Amino acid sequence: MSLTLLFIFIRCSLFSMYSFDLFRFSDSHGFKKPNDDRSLHLMTKAASKVMEDLKDVVLAYGQSDEYSFVLNRNTTLYNRRESKIVSTITSLFTSCFAFHWSEFFPTTPLQYPPAFDGRAVLYPTKRILRDYLCWRQADCHINNLYNTVFWALVQDAGMNKNDAQKRLKDTNAGGKNEILFSQFGVNYNTLPQLYRKGTVIIRPPPREPAPSGGAVERGDRNGTDEKVPVLLTLNEDIIRDNFWVSYPHVLEGEDE
Repeated sequence: MSLTLLFIFIRCSLFSMYSFDLFRFSDSHGFKKPNDDRSLHLMTKAASKVMEDLKDVVLAYGQSDEYSFVLNRNTTLYNRRESKIVSTITSLFTSCFAFHWSEFFPTTPLQYPPAFDGRAVLYPTKRILRDYLCWRQADCHINNLYNTVFWALVQDAGMNKNDAQKRLKDTNAGGKNEILFSQFGVNYNTLPQLYRKGTVIIRPPPREPAPSGGAVERGDRNGTDEKVPVLLTLNEDIIRDNFWVSYPHVLEGEDE
């Protein structure tokens, strides 16, 4: 699998990662369709490790086989060298994905090494950055709705994949929701937000106690102990303003 990481420096820089060949990787490792909680949580584990190690990452958003990382606009990480940032985040994410694999897939050994690719993008304003994140969450909803109906037709209605594709051709969101509800008794809006919204990871607001005891102890790369702030892992709507009003510190001080 190849993941594309998108890094964003605020003013605005984004790093994004996507998987190389999700279909082959998921089939080789028996991923559940349409969503595999093990894979989704492993992706978030790897993204969280990136944020723990790289303090200039202020937000990460992930869904399916991709994660995007937003860096502080004033970051001096690796002197803002694009190639260094891309290679470091991509390799760190990939190694964490492989290192923690057995925690989430204890009975499924890796059949071959996962691979991820990344790229860095510079966005000029906070508004454009938010538009990008909105696009990724909208894409999450569109793809998940299609996949939920598609796999219901294949797994529950016994259709082959070609017939299921033909059944869904030219249907809009309302039509797909109608198929789910009338044929399978599923209200799409009651499905877990993890599937419908994806996952956003942020740091807690400054000067406020972090949940569950505050901070996590770990050793830094020099062998000394340091405190790493607890990260907030959320499955919320980031398209509307409510999220950004609730967590204004995430992009605080950025140009509109």
